Amino acid sequence: MLVGSNGSGKSTLLRLITGLLTPSEGTITCQGRPALVFQNPDHQLLLPSCGSDLQLALPEGLDAGERAARVASALAQVGLSGLQQRPIHTLSGGQKQRLAIAGALASDASLLLLDEPTALLDPESQNEVLELIHRLCHRGAAPLTALWITHRLEELERCDGAARMEAGAIGPWQSGASLRRSLAPLPVGGAER
Repeated sequence: MLVGSNGSGKSTLLRLITGLLTPSEGTITCQGRPALVFQNPDHQLLLPSCGSDLQLALPEGLDAGERAARVASALAQVGLSGLQQRPIHTLSGGQKQRLAIAGALASDASLLLLDEPTALLDPESQNEVLELIHRLCHRGAAPLTALWITHRLEELERCDGAARMEAGAIGPWQSGASLRRSLAPLPVGGAER
C-alpha cells in the first residue's frame, strides 16, 4: 500500500506501471501483468451489463464457452455470481467497484493496482472491497499481488506492507501498522513541547 499527500505521485506511479503514461526518463519493469482499478468505477465500466463489460477484459482467442466460463468465474470471485445480465447502472457503488476488480481477474492480471478503491464507498462497502482484496492476495491458487493507494490511514492495518510517497519518491517499506504509528497525529499540545 502507498500513502501520501495529494500530488505526491501515487496515481502517476500506477499509471506508469500500467503503461497509461510513459516515463520522461528511465524505465518501468513489471514482472506481472498489471490491471488498474480506478477510484471511480464508473470511469472504467463501459458497457451496459456486467457480463458484457467483462467480455472487454478477456484475452483474445477464447471460444464462446470459455468466455462465458471466465465471466462467470470472475463474477463469482468477487461475490457477484449470476449477475451477467444485470445492468451496471443498477449496481451499488461497492458492487461496481467489485465488478471493476472482476475485470482485472478476467484479464488474467497478476498485479492488481487500485487507485483509492474505497474512497467513494460507504463503510460497509469499504470493508467488503478490502476483504476481497485480502482474499485474492492470500488465496491458495494463483494469489494476486495488490498495490493500492489510499488516504485512509485505517487501511494500513489491513495490508501486508506499506510505504509513504513524497514528492515522487517512495520511502522504506514496512508493516502497515508500523507506518500508521509513524504517521499518527501529534497529541494535543504536542507541537508546543
